[in-house]
Amino acid sequence: MSPQPLPGPQHQYGGQQLPGWPAEAPLNGPVELYGERDPVVWVPDAYGQMVPMRRPQAPAPVQPTPPRDLSPQPLIDPLAQRLIGGGIGGGALAAGVGWGAAQIVDAATAAGAGLIGWAILIVLLLKTGRRDGDTYNINQTVHAEAKWFGRIDTDFH
Repeated sequence: MSPQPLPGPQHQYGGQQLPGWPAEAPLNGPVELYGERDPVVWVPDAYGQMVPMRRPQAPAPVQPTPPRDLSPQPLIDPLAQRLIGGGIGGGALAAGVGWGAAQIVDAATAAGAGLIGWAILIVLLLKTGRRDGDTYNINQTVHAEAKWFGRIDTDFH
């Protein structure tokens, strides 16, 4: 017994039944009318062949992907750039403050050493300026004359 096609809409022209359609409804089993049938769609299976499937059972169609932003992105995250910049700036600030403080301390130390040096010099000058006694002036002249073969004649006057 060959399977019968599902009943379709009854097209009667001039009171005659169309060929290929059953004349009467089946007597047993569920009745499925042509208008109540789900539409059939063809979808590819796992092997790439197209197979029929009822539309409610078919997978949802693939949605197109939203357009992507293809503008070039920065190499380093902007927040990381700000953090790195703050770290470098803070280090430069600390180095500058340390250098300035060293200059101030160095100047104060040099001023203190200079004052101590002047005080020692003044004390020595005052002490040597009051010397009592005889003063001797000694003048000595040395006359050196170069001769042949590295000889030198010297005279002391």
